[in-house]
Amino acid sequence: MVDKPIVVRTIDDWFSNQSLYSLSYDYQSRMNVGKSGYRVFSANSTTAGTELAKKITERLGVDLGKSVVYQESNRETRVDVKESVRGQDIFIIQTIPRDVNTAIMELLIMAYALKTSCAKNIIGVIPYFPYSKQCKMRKRGSIVCKLLASMLAKAGLTHIITMDLHQKEIQGFFGFPVDNLRASPFLIQYIQEEIPDYRNAIIVAKSPSAAKRAQSYAERLRLGLAVMHGEAQCSESDMADGRQSPPLVRSSSGHPGLDLPLMMAKEKPPISVVGDVGGRIAIIIDDIIDDVENFVAAAEILKERGAYKIYIMATHGLLSADAPRLIEESAIDEVVVTNTVPHEVQKLQCPKIKTVDVSMILAEAIRRTHNGESMAYLFRNITVDD
Repeated sequence: MVDKPIVVRTIDDWFSNQSLYSLSYDYQSRMNVGKSGYRVFSANSTTAGTELAKKITERLGVDLGKSVVYQESNRETRVDVKESVRGQDIFIIQTIPRDVNTAIMELLIMAYALKTSCAKNIIGVIPYFPYSKQCKMRKRGSIVCKLLASMLAKAGLTHIITMDLHQKEIQGFFGFPVDNLRASPFLIQYIQEEIPDYRNAIIVAKSPSAAKRAQSYAERLRLGLAVMHGEAQCSESDMADGRQSPPLVRSSSGHPGLDLPLMMAKEKPPISVVGDVGGRIAIIIDDIIDDVENFVAAAEILKERGAYKIYIMATHGLLSADAPRLIEESAIDEVVVTNTVPHEVQKLQCPKIKTVDVSMILAEAIRRTHNGESMAYLFRNITVDD
């Protein structure tokens, strides 16, 4: 007797229908997943940090791995894995709350504990990769993101699944595979379904460095593009550096009489908006929203230029310090972020903050990774510049 084929909805259906419904699995599929030789753990010791992990495991139809992560009285992190992981693929889900360094230590210690427990593969699911802003050399600083990549490899991770890295070049810091998923399909769908009259909107890049990301949204939504430039949008100050000053005594080892041309000092132009936003809905696009002063200043300028509604769309809502209060008191109408970073407290302080769930694509990435399936479909229609 030939069994009837089992119909299982996958993320393929979502991409074709553009509707955020839950991935459904029947009983037999759940049993197959349970016996397939992989486990999903959460490396977070906070309740808010485990919410995303619970949503992912519900979509996969598996139970969250049994482990205990806690801080001892002297603030040392301890991890106890309560079940056998020998010879299995282990996925560690780690969201990054406000205490970034504790979350990193939790991830490192859990990965090392699983490595010494003979896990076959250890895959880190890190939706927001911490220290990603420190991925370039600044003055006499260091590339901290590269250091963190080396630490994760040393701890035992063999693969990372993340989302919207601050710079795509960060993938080159790792000596193992990195899948950099995109949140843009979910945010674009939110624009189409939740913003009335979005056809009268214009996509705004709050700085020239964000223009590529904003252009991607504008082309997909068939909308216009505006770029802001000027003093208020400068997020990195050019502080005085000793290397810019001539030495007190000329070195005798150099060529005599060699005068190098001095680099002209930068002078920020007055703030300007390239593009017409008058009578339009302005949608500011970025990957991270943390300190919101620049976003608040941009919203005020756009209001002055005639925009009648201001939306901010970002993947990672860190929303540090007084961000909720500043957003609530600003000209911004709504801030839309995904649940890659816990921000329940901030939402209670500011009703303007809305959340889009991206657990579906993370769950599908886990399933495809374990089954050895291609990840190409999750990157369909995504170009190198996106």
